[in-house]
Amino acid sequence: MEHRFLSPARLILLSISMCCFFCALLVKFFMLQIVEGEKWAKQARIQHIFTVKEPARRGVFYSNTSLTPHHREEPKPFVVDIPKFHLYIDPLSIPNEHKKRVAHELANTLGVNQEQKEKLSKHFYKKTRSRRLVSWLDLDKTEAIAEWWRQYAKSHKLPRNAVYTIKDFRRSYPFGHSLGQVLHTIREGKDQTCSQPIPTGGLEAFFNGILQGTDGKRQLLRSPRNPLDSGKSLEPAKDGAAIYLTINHILQAICEDEIKKAVDFVEADSGWAILMNPSTGEILSLAQYPFFEPSEYSKYFASFEKAMHTKVRAVTDSFEPGSTMKPLSLTLALLANEERKARGQPPLFNPREMVRSDHGKVPGRSKPLKDVGTYKYLNFDLAIQKSSNIYIAKLIHRIVESLGKEWYRQQLSEIFGFSHKTGVELPSEATGMLPTPGKRYKNGRPEWSAPTAYSLAFGYNLLASSLQMARAYCVLANGGFLVKPTLIKEIEKDGNVIYSSHFKKQRVLPKHIVDQVVRAMKYITKPGGSGFRADVPGYTEAGKTGTTEILKGGSYSTSNHFSSFIGFAPAKDPKLLLYIGINEPAYRTAKGVGRMFFGGRCAAPTFSSIMKRALTYLGVPEDDPTGYPIGDPRRDTKTADWYKETAELRKLYQAYNR
Repeated sequence: MEHRFLSPARLILLSISMCCFFCALLVKFFMLQIVEGEKWAKQARIQHIFTVKEPARRGVFYSNTSLTPHHREEPKPFVVDIPKFHLYIDPLSIPNEHKKRVAHELANTLGVNQEQKEKLSKHFYKKTRSRRLVSWLDLDKTEAIAEWWRQYAKSHKLPRNAVYTIKDFRRSYPFGHSLGQVLHTIREGKDQTCSQPIPTGGLEAFFNGILQGTDGKRQLLRSPRNPLDSGKSLEPAKDGAAIYLTINHILQAICEDEIKKAVDFVEADSGWAILMNPSTGEILSLAQYPFFEPSEYSKYFASFEKAMHTKVRAVTDSFEPGSTMKPLSLTLALLANEERKARGQPPLFNPREMVRSDHGKVPGRSKPLKDVGTYKYLNFDLAIQKSSNIYIAKLIHRIVESLGKEWYRQQLSEIFGFSHKTGVELPSEATGMLPTPGKRYKNGRPEWSAPTAYSLAFGYNLLASSLQMARAYCVLANGGFLVKPTLIKEIEKDGNVIYSSHFKKQRVLPKHIVDQVVRAMKYITKPGGSGFRADVPGYTEAGKTGTTEILKGGSYSTSNHFSSFIGFAPAKDPKLLLYIGINEPAYRTAKGVGRMFFGGRCAAPTFSSIMKRALTYLGVPEDDPTGYPIGDPRRDTKTADWYKETAELRKLYQAYNR
């Protein structure tokens, strides 16, 4: 019997069908793998592979721990990055029957309230592969969640990375509020366009470009067998630069402690201190009270009043400096003598000359100038000691009459740097204002009029920041050199030094002129001087008080003041320069002290306290070991510095003013 299934025709037909079917498979395979291969591979990657960022550590600010050989120690950070974690879920990888249970367990571990628990549960029903639940988790909670989920995912055969965490870093401050206004911080939320931190100000903003580093990338696979910490590193993270400051954490603590005491004692609005090395321009401390806590920045920026405490007011705010200008004005009087000598003309004045100082009538002023006391005659040293407006104005009158107002202004600008920023590494630095002959204000009034020169001589009609004043006084402290204030010693990136500070000095005054002014300034901190409370026990010092009325409603207020003291020690070889600013001390009188708003009463004592503690910490030997206050057994006025000279000046004053 013939088999129909084995007929040649049927075999041929079957073979052809098989070939056609196989060819169709080949075509389909070709279309899927070759023609549309990238499309389907991309689809697969979307479903099974995802990328997470590996955050870079933001750069760190370090304290200057190498001021003296016996204080060298390991660098101490003012700010560090602490590892934190963001909790995420992949809602599409968690079956609906498990979502309620997972949400409940996570909420309990996180310790959230009922409202937050309901909000958290809603994230599980979003159609997305990645949903952030909570930010900035500590390590202990992160590990607790990971341990529970590991067991739960394993027992229910769920993808281990359907619940996962991403590591991040958060700023932390080992010294709390210390240096808060200078450092500032970064916001919790990042820039939506570039996913980079957003600084709130200070050094964080100024150096943001080199602090932020570069985030890395890691590729992960969604699978029950693949935990989050596995995967392929696509790009390693690159940490930000390390910045070594000139600020020392101990000196910063000393200044903050003393400035707080001063502000509280005189019931002032605020106060600050600048401690510098006058030879290099290095800022060793920049303290301000009320303090700013960077870790609680949102509380400060929530109100205008508190936001004011986030500014570095010694840098951003300008004030009329008042009597702290007088040593600078007398310096220019001595320089004018040199200028006239170079022109073949006689000097403008003799420092030992008796100048009539009980009549303050000057050109351009309807009212005569006044001094705190009444002095019949003064010379150079006495004018500094008594802080006389009239004496100094008369010398400036001679300068303007002889060399011109342009010469006078030029010296203030070029020698002491007024109307020029210091270039310190902080944002929003004030330029200040120095009137210019021939220029007009926006209201049309001339910047420079007949009495302007006299006002400038004792610190009115110009604006300067506290740091500008500190820079100007560095010229007196270091023998005649203009320096650039700086907060930075060195910057390192990837193990390499990319910046190292280089101190450039520009001589702007002859040393013999500076020495004569400093010699006169030493009388200020001794008995009879306006700043005797600034005397530093055991050390020589030179300095000047300042008290100015503040403009309120377009006129000077007799009850609102800015008080200051600036000086340096040891006077023979200054190691430190210190500026104290007290803004709006209470208008009151203290028993046994007098009117507390004067710079000699509210700022000068703080200068003494900080300078004594700072010099002791640095191990600077005492250069006046018998110069101690009354009642101290170390006191000996026969050998103490400048007591003999002070007694002789007192006799001269009495002879002048019989």
